[in-house]
Amino acid sequence: MTELEQYYNKFCEEKRLGRRHGQVEYYVTMKYIHKYLENKAGASIIDIGAGTGRYSVQLAKEGYDVTAVELVKYNLGILKSKGSRVKAFHGNALKLSRFADNSFDMALLLGPLYHLHTSRDKVQALREAARVTKPGGYILAAYCMNEYGVLMYGFREGNVKKCIEGGQLTDDFHCVCEPKDLYDYVRLEDIDRLNQEAGLKRIQIFAPDGAANYMRQDLNAMDEETFRLFLEYQMSVCERQDLIGASAHTVDILKVP
Repeated sequence: MTELEQYYNKFCEEKRLGRRHGQVEYYVTMKYIHKYLENKAGASIIDIGAGTGRYSVQLAKEGYDVTAVELVKYNLGILKSKGSRVKAFHGNALKLSRFADNSFDMALLLGPLYHLHTSRDKVQALREAARVTKPGGYILAAYCMNEYGVLMYGFREGNVKKCIEGGQLTDDFHCVCEPKDLYDYVRLEDIDRLNQEAGLKRIQIFAPDGAANYMRQDLNAMDEETFRLFLEYQMSVCERQDLIGASAHTVDILKVP
């Protein structure tokens, strides 16, 4: 069992997207999934790195033809236990060989790129998603952002000096991550370079959670009406280029040529 599998066997991904900071990420992301599925009733979707099926199961309920691929067997078991119409498989984002070229209208890549530590692997995952997606279809690719990692793990949790001394931060505070760190963090220029290497064109990029992950306790303390207003706020600013790089996550929307 890999370190990543051991991590997700203990980490409750099911609860994360149910908590308020996770709800912000989920609802904003779903807004864009629906936008690019507009007028495509019954469209085929592949959810690569589907976790416990938060997106897959809901999209299947809405009538889409959903296929899920998940690396962590624990998560896959939870997904399958939900009794949905999702076709779920154990698999790896780097090798989707069970699926033919041009099979899906949309590919969701909302987790694997967090855990791939080399540009080569990230580009491979993007290319595999593009291969199985029909020409003119869309890929939604999510990333963990550099500044969130620096501010939260580095400064808030008091690890910044240790990270600099250990070579985990460059002179300009760019994260240098290894597989043992589990997560990898990028900046917008890194994402731009990956797209160029993968031969994919960006249609939009947005921040699904914005400040939500910085404000977990504050969100939990809000009454329902205030939280609803925060969700409306994030919906309204999620495409703001001056805010995207500071979000915990971004989602890049790519069109397959």
